[in-house]
Amino acid sequence: MKTNKYVEDLKTKSSAELAESLVEAKKELFNLRFQNATNQLDNTARIKEVRKNIARIQTVITQKANA
Repeated sequence: MKTNKYVEDLKTKSSAELAESLVEAKKELFNLRFQNATNQLDNTARIKEVRKNIARIQTVITQKANA
């Protein structure tokens, strides 16, 4: 399972690394939305995937904060 490995990798990162990953994912989402608006985006499913990755990162950050 690809997503399980991704989540496990997130759990091993520090809070600073998670925050950096979150910023990178948000930048990527912005660029994908911009490409979609200008009809340059080929794989529109990538937007959904990046949004879910952002949610996964935020979940791990919250879990670390509550622990």
